[in-house]
Order: sequence, then structure tokens, then C-alpha cells
Amino acid sequence: MARLFADTYALIEFLKGNPNYEDYSQEYLVATEFNIFELTYALFRDFGRDEAAKVVSLMRDKIEIVLTEDSDYLSASEFRKSTNRTGKKLSLVDALGYSCSRKLGIRFLTGDKEFSEMENVEYIK
Repeated sequence: MARLFADTYALIEFLKGNPNYEDYSQEYLVATEFNIFELTYALFRDFGRDEAAKVVSLMRDKIEIVLTEDSDYLSASEFRKSTNRTGKKLSLVDALGYSCSRKLGIRFLTGDKEFSEMENVEYIK
């Protein structure tokens, strides 16, 4: 079983049952607390407080939450600034996730088109 960093997009697609993510359903998924925050917001927006609380609790049991440090924020900031110069528009949370995946030596799983041609990325729509 491989270890993959799943961004918020990927976590949502897993929950939606997107068949394109089926091959990754048995992988060991990693995310940051910021991804959990984004996921919580999406669930709250679409399903309300109680359902969001239930699903987030279940997700916490299924994925590893990596702790981030100031050095991770600096790496993510540097990465985001360099990609912005190439015309890509990455969120801070996505830049942090990608930087953490690189630090951990694992692939970054996403459906965000901004990452589609990047190194170390599993791009699944």
C-alpha cells in the first residue's frame, strides 16, 4: 500500500465516490489540518453542521494528519511565489500540501488542473 498526500479536492472526490479515484481507495492517505478545515467547510456548506461533524470525524480515522512547521510554510510560500510567476494560481493550502508531499517523499494526489503537469503529482480528474 502506497502513501499519498491527498489534497482537499482528492478527499472530496473520495467522499463523492468518484470512480476515477477508486484505484487509490486502498492507499494510505496523508493530509494537513488545513485540508481538514477546507473539507469541513465544504461539507458544512453542502450538508450542514451535524453531517459535516460526522464525516470529518470518520475521515480523521482514515487518514494521517501531518503536523506542519514554520519551515513548511516557508517552503510552500517559496513554491507558490515561483509558480505564480509561471501563471499558475495555487491556493496557500495546496502549495503547503504539495511542499509537504515533497518533504515526505510521497506523491501528491489531486484533481486540480494547476498541478496536472507538475512533477511528483498523481493528477486524477
